[in-house]
Amino acid sequence: MTLLHTQAPNFTLNNEQGQPVQLSDFLGKNVVLYFYPKDMTPGCTTEACDFRDAYADFSKLNAVILGISADDAKKHTKFIEKYNLPFSLLVDSDHSVAEAYGVWVLKKMYGREFMGIERSTFLINEKGVIAKEWRKVRVKNHIEDVLTYLQDGGEE
Repeated sequence: MTLLHTQAPNFTLNNEQGQPVQLSDFLGKNVVLYFYPKDMTPGCTTEACDFRDAYADFSKLNAVILGISADDAKKHTKFIEKYNLPFSLLVDSDHSVAEAYGVWVLKKMYGREFMGIERSTFLINEKGVIAKEWRKVRVKNHIEDVLTYLQDGGEE
């Protein structure tokens, strides 16, 4: 499934403070929408901290960062406070947004199969169109790839 060059599926999800956040509120900005499996796990922590460390660079490029997982608001708040994350984490407890973006998938770990979020990032441009998607993300150097893509004006 690819959503490249299509209008990003709009959604409204609550953030870590229980406030509704609607994707369409960010028209006129670039949105780095990243889906991750779980708060406080090693890969997800590294990814969140990498986005945190590059936050000022993204802001200079008119970009907003939003993280989405199925964790609840309380867990998101702890994650944000522990790692001083300067962006919102959204609660997708029924995984409807993950499904809309095609990242709620069958996963395998230690011989077990289960449904979960596949680490993925979508760059949504100022018009609300998906300009780039990164699926099955490996955390190492990922944030640099996203930043470079934005800095290059969306050119591969």
